[in-house]
Amino acid sequence: MVNIIQDFIPVGANNRPGYAMTPLYITVHNTANTAVGADAAAHARYLKNPDTTTSWHFTVDDTEIYQHLPLNENGWHAGDGNGSGNRASIGIEICENADGDFAKATANAQWLIKTLMAEHNISLANVVPHKYWSGKECPRKLLDTWDSFKAGIGGGGSQTYVVKQGDTLTSIARAFGVTVAQLQEWNNIEDPNLIRVGQVLIVSAPSAAEKPELYPLPDGIIQLTTPYTSGEHVFQVQRALAALYFYPDKGAVNNGIDGVYGPKTADAVARFQSVNGLTADGIYGPATKEKIAAQLS
Repeated sequence: MVNIIQDFIPVGANNRPGYAMTPLYITVHNTANTAVGADAAAHARYLKNPDTTTSWHFTVDDTEIYQHLPLNENGWHAGDGNGSGNRASIGIEICENADGDFAKATANAQWLIKTLMAEHNISLANVVPHKYWSGKECPRKLLDTWDSFKAGIGGGGSQTYVVKQGDTLTSIARAFGVTVAQLQEWNNIEDPNLIRVGQVLIVSAPSAAEKPELYPLPDGIIQLTTPYTSGEHVFQVQRALAALYFYPDKGAVNNGIDGVYGPKTADAVARFQSVNGLTADGIYGPATKEKIAAQLS
């Protein structure tokens, strides 16, 4: 068990909106702050700065966890405006300070996530990276090994191992009674000579349980209407398009991912359709869904 220190952002602060929340998701971030001393306590102080506009629920380092918001209140961390990322997910930042142990901080975050899943009845499928909501490359140090990270949370039926100095894929395979080829397959490793210290590896056969869909897509047809169609189903289309670099409004706030099916989202759909052999009418429907899903798989 890791020590959790409650150090809440003051009520009424700009970055403590106070909207009631029932958590349905857990969103994982990296702090992207490698400065010496940029641990959980330092981020707790940062969140109390009157000029800070973002907020999240927990910051995790290699020795402790700080909680910044009650879990029945939302934060501003997902980059999706009033979408489910901000309004229905618990935000967790994992520290990557140069004087910390990132592998240990990651393990602490996995323990916290498993605890929160049990307390709030959140499924492993609803543990998502920041990228899921806004397209941002975050958590930057975990995206390449996201499946391994989730397997390490538990409940997925797979055993994991954190690579240490001097380890080779051969020595790890021997220690866990598996083959190098199996480790390569389970962890998407092309070159068996390229593993890094701190990397989280799946070292037992992955569970046959349902694999969560990172970018779920809605059924039905969505097109320009008056007033514009909006909602979570539009967010899903926008996130999937952004993951394929068809942004509704690149350079705008959240690259235009706002849950509204306006002209710019219809244009992003049309651009995707045009380069994928579909009629470029800007209407999201079954054929477009199938093509997007195929590109994401």
